[in-house]
Amino acid sequence: MSEDGITGVANSPRFVSNLTKNSLALVLAGGRGSRLGPLTDWRAKPAVPFGGKFRIIDFCLSNCINSGIRRVGVLTQYKAHSLIRHLQLGWGFLRGEFSEFIEILPAQQRMNTGWYKGTADAIFQNIDILRAHRPRYVVILAGDHIYRMDYGQMLAEHVQTQADMTVACIEVGLEEARSFGVMSVNHEDRVVAFTEKPNDPVPIPGQADRALASMGIYVFNTDFLYEQLIRDADDPQSSHDFGHDLIPYMVPRYRVIAHRFRHSCISSAGSGNPQRCYWRDVGTIDAYWAANIDLVHVTPDLDLYDSRWPIWTYQEQLPPAKFVFDDEGRRGVALDSLVSGGCIISGATVRRSLLFSNVRVNDGNTLVEDSVILPNVRMGEGARLRKVVVEKGAIIPPGLVVGEDPVEDARRFHRTPGGVTLITPESLGQQLHFVR
Repeated sequence: MSEDGITGVANSPRFVSNLTKNSLALVLAGGRGSRLGPLTDWRAKPAVPFGGKFRIIDFCLSNCINSGIRRVGVLTQYKAHSLIRHLQLGWGFLRGEFSEFIEILPAQQRMNTGWYKGTADAIFQNIDILRAHRPRYVVILAGDHIYRMDYGQMLAEHVQTQADMTVACIEVGLEEARSFGVMSVNHEDRVVAFTEKPNDPVPIPGQADRALASMGIYVFNTDFLYEQLIRDADDPQSSHDFGHDLIPYMVPRYRVIAHRFRHSCISSAGSGNPQRCYWRDVGTIDAYWAANIDLVHVTPDLDLYDSRWPIWTYQEQLPPAKFVFDDEGRRGVALDSLVSGGCIISGATVRRSLLFSNVRVNDGNTLVEDSVILPNVRMGEGARLRKVVVEKGAIIPPGLVVGEDPVEDARRFHRTPGGVTLITPESLGQQLHFVR
């Protein structure tokens, strides 16, 4: 008999489903994501559109639903209107009668007169709400990564190893590891050292160019979490952050276990490699562009067509994409591209690009290549865009050329080190957000 009252194999579906039923997930979605530049001027990073029809936060929320965790709190703070509206429109299908919900937890000064000061403080300021839900386990998630993961497998491993806390981890290159919490583990994957964003990351033994990095995904025994949050809140020297404060404090004192992402990732169907795990931090414009453009490849690393693990989102009611004119020199075509509902490509050419919903590409030899076009963009006749990200609602003037002259692009727009040009309505003199 297990501690959850389930007899039999500890990793059986019934055992896992009982664990997920008694768990509450908390999604940390209050960050700005400043490295995305103008893409987060008017929205939090989890609300940034991704993949043609989704928002970034849809991936961790879909992981919760698909894993069987149907009690979820989303903690918001920075410019949360777009995020909250998306949650209200797209995630209201859970049934409260069955104790299923996605609850929005904005910063509201419940415990003191300040806003969320760190990831741990964000949870602490909602501790009375957590107590009311009475979960046995709490799963803490970052709302700004793209991946598919079965949290039920991580919960089962947490119980089997008798951990106080479990940290999901992934192997990354040493240079990349400087942006993560880096851990060292012993033979049973117990964490023996943890450093947040080290200048000189400790490599994995036997792999001098790789480090073990935290994914920002944690499982806690609930009473232990309360104990640590209260202790940290009472510490005036703490920055109240899991990576900087709580985990380094807990590692030498308690049983903190590393969970390998490969044990719970949902790999691409038909990839031929069951350990092909996808996880992306799309925290820069270059990374965001690359992750979106990867989706137009014949066999992308992220399989959005895998019905075993669907990504749920708000389904806007739109007509099918339309391609018009079949005249010589005036043919509406999209090649090696993803084109969402409501789009019209009129006598123009789109190559290796991803178009979100309601994009209009007008004729007149208009060309779009290697580009990510967000919703409701209008493209004037004769425009030529290469390797760009166009922000939602922008109206591209007729004849605009971007992606052929780096110096001119950098003068007019936001151009990244990787050569991606971000075009926003503001950079075109169009004011979508105004007071008067």
